[in-house]
Formats: sequence, structure tokens, C-alpha cells
Amino acid sequence: MSVDAKLVTFMAFDFGTKRTGVAVGNRLLGAAQAQPTIAAMGDARFGQIAQRLAEWQPDAIVIGVPYHPDGAPHENTLRAQKFGRQLRGRFGLPVFEVDERYSTTEALSSGAKDADAASACIILEQFLRNLP
Repeated sequence: MSVDAKLVTFMAFDFGTKRTGVAVGNRLLGAAQAQPTIAAMGDARFGQIAQRLAEWQPDAIVIGVPYHPDGAPHENTLRAQKFGRQLRGRFGLPVFEVDERYSTTEALSSGAKDADAASACIILEQFLRNLP
């Protein structure tokens, strides 16, 4: 994964058909902070995303892309990838994908009250750990 060192602040999304988890973080601290989950779909979801992007002004977006345990794609893999393309097209920011297998399970096992937001944190922290 090649990520320009000028990209410092990131916003991550854990896409779901009903809810989208959100987290922000930066490469300097290597940590993510959960944000309120977006419980909207369609244009309403993108409206809320636009507000979050305006508030935090990230340099890039990170999305979690789910796969089967064996690494095979499934229906939600394609949905998440489409969501990433829509984000790139609407907001003009670089979008990076992270394999998010087990992020929700990890979030739930840690006792997260908002599993979607906690999953977004896990996705973003995984991404930040892999930066050069």
C-alpha cells in the first residue's frame, strides 16, 4: 500500500446497509477516535458524511471491506467497494480499503456500546499501523 506521507488525517467508515460506523485519526498518533454512527441510507447518509468531512477535513478516507474467512469476496464486499467509489467520486479524496474481517466481532468482544463506531476505529487503527 502506497500512501503519500503528506496524508496525515484520515476518516474511516465501516459501511453497513443500515448503519455506517465512523472514526477519525491521524498517522502522527497512530490512533483512532470513534464518532457517532450514521444511521441513514442513500443521500441522507452522504449528507451526513459531507458534514463530517467538512468538520474534520481529513486528507483521505479509509473504508472497511468485508470478506469471507477464506478471503473470498461476497455481496457485502461489492457493496463496500461501491461505497468507496461513491465517496471518491462525490468528495474527491483518496480512498483506501482495509480488509475488515472480524472487526465487528472484535468490537463486540471488547464490550463496545456502538459496535459500528468501534469497528471503524479498529479498521482505521489497522490502516495506521501499516503505514510506512
